[in-house]
Amino acid sequence: MAVSELQTAPDQTLVEAVMEVIRQRIATRSLTPGARVPSLRRLAGSLGVSKSTAVEAYDRLAAEGAIVARPGSGFFVTRRTRPFSLAPRAPKVDQAIDPLWIMRQSLDLGGDVPKPGCGWLPPHWLPEAALRRAMRGLARDSTADLGEYDSPLGFAPLRSHLADRLDGRGIDAGPDQILLTDSGTQAIDLVCRFLLQPGDTVLLDDPCYFNFQAIMRAHRVTVIGVPYTTSGPDLEAFARAAAEHRPRLYVTNATLHNPTGASLAAASVHRLLKIAEAHDIVVVEDDIFADFEVEPAPRLAAFDGLERVIHIGSFSKTLSAAVRCGFVAARPDWVDGIADLKLATSFGNGAMTAQLVHRMLIDGSYRRHMEAVRGKLARAMTETARRLRAAGLTLWSEPRGGMFLWAALPDGLDSAPVARRALEEGVVLAPGNVFSPSGSAGRYLRFNVAQCAEPRIFETLRRAMSP
Repeated sequence: MAVSELQTAPDQTLVEAVMEVIRQRIATRSLTPGARVPSLRRLAGSLGVSKSTAVEAYDRLAAEGAIVARPGSGFFVTRRTRPFSLAPRAPKVDQAIDPLWIMRQSLDLGGDVPKPGCGWLPPHWLPEAALRRAMRGLARDSTADLGEYDSPLGFAPLRSHLADRLDGRGIDAGPDQILLTDSGTQAIDLVCRFLLQPGDTVLLDDPCYFNFQAIMRAHRVTVIGVPYTTSGPDLEAFARAAAEHRPRLYVTNATLHNPTGASLAAASVHRLLKIAEAHDIVVVEDDIFADFEVEPAPRLAAFDGLERVIHIGSFSKTLSAAVRCGFVAARPDWVDGIADLKLATSFGNGAMTAQLVHRMLIDGSYRRHMEAVRGKLARAMTETARRLRAAGLTLWSEPRGGMFLWAALPDGLDSAPVARRALEEGVVLAPGNVFSPSGSAGRYLRFNVAQCAEPRIFETLRRAMSP
């Protein structure tokens, strides 16, 4: 091998450059399947690298399956490496616009694609430096348990801290009433497994978070939508649906509602809970946006005392989507049953993730991070609202915090074809009927103000709205 074969890119380590030399020889069939690759000594000498570099390169190539070690014989090619392509993956414009459409488009496309329709913060808004410090601290802590299964309810110090945080919101839940989960989505799924049977009926807000619908579909239950207003669900419609359909659950965001950004009014809380009690409905209060809140809003769990309300939280939206940590707060007998289901379906808890989250909560970095995020969101909310109005859209409400704006297109326009046209230009929008159980939100789009900084989003939106 010639020395010139080894070319190190600016963002590439020496080991990665050596690996690329072997990959290229396999891809061009200079090394065919079954062929012996150069010995470690020969590879190191021909490329001018240390033997330890060659050892690590071969170890990593073996780990990814490109080569295999045969004791006493050396390393051999196992397969032909697929050619590497830099061509971007094209958006799947023809996919059905259903409750998972936004998730598919947002996760399938690259990070450089504008995604005003997605439901999370931009990576540069997240506390990466603090997260790395916490990870290093956890790695250095000899008392941290990095190898054992956790207790059934999860890391006790984090549950104790969460109990204090909930108390600050008026929710009385001891550590033994809190179960840690891998996410808010897993928390809802476990609650559904615990309380629902196929064929049961569940009430959802209309519109609501699109994944509520997807989860209910997975559990084979009937979904009934209740029209949502700027102060919460339409209580007259809620009472009629409760009497007619005898639902088992009602699932909602009580504060900073997704997708509208509204919060439940204090005057509505008591009546909503009375209707739920009269018809034996369990209320699942998804409160994953709690830390985005600027002004405190009432919590159903605080008024109910966790008798028939199950409270759910998560740090995926505020801390990191890669650090999956959520929780369920409920009455003790329900927590025990949900914990058993979690053991049956996933055996244990993410102990390292829980310890990492706990470190960030107690060292002050999370608090400082969220103070900064709330300020950024307020500024982004004002600017995005201005740009949407200038583009001809009408805001459904002006939220008191959070990241979402729910906006109506001009009369005669349907958000589904608008979203498809925008996707053809590489911009992911969130069409309204994705969020609507009844399919009655065709004029609406949900905008994540944190993801709306690029001017080309609004230029694309205007073109997508044109006939």
